[in-house]
Amino acid sequence: MRLYPAIDIKGGKCVRLSQGRFDKVTVYNDNPVEIAKKWEEAGATYIHLVDLDGALIGEQANKNTIKEIAASVTIPIQTGGGIRTIASIKDRLSLGISRVIIGTAAIKDPSLVKEAVKEFGADRIVIGIDAKNGKVAVEGWEEVSSVKAIDLCLQMKKIGIKTIVYTDISKDGMMSGVNVEATKELIDSTGMDIIASGGVADYRDLEKVSHIGAEGVIIGKALYQGTIDLKQAIKQFNRG
Repeated sequence: MRLYPAIDIKGGKCVRLSQGRFDKVTVYNDNPVEIAKKWEEAGATYIHLVDLDGALIGEQANKNTIKEIAASVTIPIQTGGGIRTIASIKDRLSLGISRVIIGTAAIKDPSLVKEAVKEFGADRIVIGIDAKNGKVAVEGWEEVSSVKAIDLCLQMKKIGIKTIVYTDISKDGMMSGVNVEATKELIDSTGMDIIASGGVADYRDLEKVSHIGAEGVIIGKALYQGTIDLKQAIKQFNRG
């Protein structure tokens, strides 16, 4: 299991939201580059980076910050937020990003995913599935669709996608524990590489996720609140 420390960017700053709500923002650092370096020094083998402004408005809003982060560390980065065209994928990869996460566009325009896999390869395209009560949310989590998360996973698998970042919105930023059951169901039903996201509060959550066969787990607020020490967690759980 790989541990992915998260950096969420809003207005060029490192923040965390609660349940994906843009009116519940906590700023943790004015300089996300410093955070990226800190995670690398702690032993992280991958960074999970989200452009929150981009997720909401559908375009890259923090491009310069992302470019600066990519240039400041040697470990790979996966990033999402506002990636809805082939041009935006190409643009993000050109910044030195290893993997691009497509969210809203996966449900609204599956042909884009198909084209992206063909052009960039399955190893560089990840699908972000954010769910509320098992249904997929889109547009920066502002809108919940009628599509089931598991059905979207299987549709993406047919297209050639290997990796899914699965987030339970009700858990995200709440430090109330990972939705292990729903995540395990996706792993068992699809056979895909599922990265668990949302709700990690402490080492017990990492322990639980380590037993369900997840490819990895994203850790956000727990790192910023100090309930998990990344260096210690990596020593204990990182196998990526």
